[in-house]
Amino acid sequence: MTGHAGTLEVDGASLSFDVQPGAGPTVVGLHGFAFSRAAEDAAGYVDCSPLVAAGRRVVRYDARGHGRSTGRPVPEDYTWSHLAEDLLALLDVVSPDEPVDAFGVSMGVGTLLHAAVAEPGRFRRLALVIPPTAWETRAAQSAAYRQLVALVREQGVAALEAAEAGVPPLPIIEAGGWTMPPPALDPGVAPEAMLGAAASDLPAPEALAAVRQSVLLRPWTDDPGHPLATAERLHELLPHAVLEVQSTPDDLRALGHRFVSFFG
Repeated sequence: MTGHAGTLEVDGASLSFDVQPGAGPTVVGLHGFAFSRAAEDAAGYVDCSPLVAAGRRVVRYDARGHGRSTGRPVPEDYTWSHLAEDLLALLDVVSPDEPVDAFGVSMGVGTLLHAAVAEPGRFRRLALVIPPTAWETRAAQSAAYRQLVALVREQGVAALEAAEAGVPPLPIIEAGGWTMPPPALDPGVAPEAMLGAAASDLPAPEALAAVRQSVLLRPWTDDPGHPLATAERLHELLPHAVLEVQSTPDDLRALGHRFVSFFG
């Protein structure tokens, strides 16, 4: 594949992105918390290469403080609503005149939904992969992030990696033969990024009713950090959503091809 890479200076950060040339509306991909483009590729279970093979123009970027992107140690910078502002700034550069298709994973779901609520005209279709805890279930996840902050401040990102290593792998990941890559957080801002995640939530349910785009929901099972209940609630709230539960490794392997058919 050939393409080009770039950086975008935004408030307090430099966003690293790449563009794979192609036709049709641009597709923008957003990774999850403590991931990056490279980490997503290393993990292998969110494969967007079928979009490139289908000739679509694909843009991917690392969220501030992740991967090749920089950030500053300000917790508010890493809230999903602020990450949505970064996304909209990137769209001004990579697709200023046309709405985009977009897929987000976990944290990327939160970013996408905040951006779609703020500027719905910027998006054509949305694919939401493993929506995270939200609303009633968010408090426990937020508390877990806050508990890890002191440890990360003392021992660095390696402490986060060690904590993750002590958690049994998700059944669907283990069955598929995938492994989790190490955290892709900038060590200089990791505690603040975690505090930003802890302070985040999906948009209010009443705000989501205004999202009129076609939405593909692709949760998976047996993951307290990405409960099926979030996707089911989003299915109720979003007027034009379809829910497809991923319960086997083959479901995950088909994800990229499902992007192709859904985005059209």
